[in-house]
Amino acid sequence: MTAKTEQQLSNDIVNVPNTLTAIRLLLSIAVFALIPFGMYQAALIIFLIAVSTDWIDGYYARKYNQVTKVGRIFDPFVDKVIICGTFICLAAEQGSGIYAWMAVVVIGREMLVTALRAEIEASGGDFSASFAGKLKMVFQCAAVVASLLALMWADGLPTWLQSTLHVIVGVSVGSTILSGLDYVFAAARFFREEDTTP
Repeated sequence: MTAKTEQQLSNDIVNVPNTLTAIRLLLSIAVFALIPFGMYQAALIIFLIAVSTDWIDGYYARKYNQVTKVGRIFDPFVDKVIICGTFICLAAEQGSGIYAWMAVVVIGREMLVTALRAEIEASGGDFSASFAGKLKMVFQCAAVVASLLALMWADGLPTWLQSTLHVIVGVSVGSTILSGLDYVFAAARFFREEDTTP
């Protein structure tokens, strides 16, 4: 991130985008509480509401110039909480189609990207979310939805849903790995250029 962009950011904490992000965090906690009790339909509805606020708060922040320093940290943090937490909860549910190693891949990727972003932006670089990163989030959300639907219909799971579940979960894990590599290569280029800059 450049110095010019830094100056455009506000120090305000209480605004519509940050409020929506805080609501998303509370909703994610509700999702984590519902899944272990087998309340999959309620968890699905709340999850969909929660992830929809991510698009809304980003759109509102850009449209009404309410991008803040707090928001740039808080928003991606909450995104990571809801995705990583939901994957962990679903990995503990038999028949979810999501396994523990998949949750580890998701969490490991997020930890790595967070560390790279902190280092690069501390050096004055721009490490904003890439298209691959945004697409990864879409696939991960789709995997959660498919997994919760599979758990809801566990007694009579249609064959098409079971096949679709495996495909979507596989694509979400693959996109998680590929987007992580995309960030790693971007970070490597930044550090290489930084070393060669006089």
